Amino acid sequence: MAWREAPSQEARKDGRQPDILLMHYTGMKSAQAAIDWLCNPESKVSCHYLIDDEGRITKMVEEDRRAFHAGVSYWAGETDINSCSIGIEIQNRGHDDGYPEFPDIQMAAVEALSLEIIKRHNIAPERVLAHSDVAPARKIDPGEKFDWKRLAARGIGHWVAPAPVQGGGYIQCGDEGEVVSAFQNLLATYGYGVRTDGQFDEATQQVVCAFQRHFRPERVDGVVDHSSVATLYGLLGGSLSNAAVSGQL
Repeated sequence: MAWREAPSQEARKDGRQPDILLMHYTGMKSAQAAIDWLCNPESKVSCHYLIDDEGRITKMVEEDRRAFHAGVSYWAGETDINSCSIGIEIQNRGHDDGYPEFPDIQMAAVEALSLEIIKRHNIAPERVLAHSDVAPARKIDPGEKFDWKRLAARGIGHWVAPAPVQGGGYIQCGDEGEVVSAFQNLLATYGYGVRTDGQFDEATQQVVCAFQRHFRPERVDGVVDHSSVATLYGLLGGSLSNAAVSGQL
């Protein structure tokens, strides 16, 4: 493991200990370009680890320090994600530059490092998250090609088999009413930052897309269909058969 210290860091606030593991992609041409940017004081961003596309790991901030990787973010009532998380940047050019697959050797390194971090800090599966989960209005990384299913098979993160994409009812941007608020409440119960006012606005659509990228990546369209509802119910430990929204979806 290489070491390149990022200057943008500080003590964790209020003595917080990390209980979230947050996955990002770099969105840059190369790992070296990302490392150089993270080591530039003008960037005002940093991460704890960066994994390049050949599986090489660079440590950039000690785990007991607060790195600047999450930005404005929210999860399950927590708004200072930087103080309670460890951030891993995974080299990938991103959606704006072809969005390549994550190579097997890179994913193997993600697995190995994540298992060590989870063990050190006793991080719960539900607290292994995507940057897009905690900042759905701003971020879409690491995206729908990131293999959460593979990680979960190794004990990293929370996963249920997504319900098949099929026909059925839909709710989408512009809709309103009890069925919308019911799904918003499910998202909020899981941890997403979403209003529960029954208005399916752009902000709700962004949260739905974030949920789909992580847990139902076959189709990321921001439309709540039967598959989305059933998958979210599964993550919450329930069944769609007794869902309040099942009649409409």
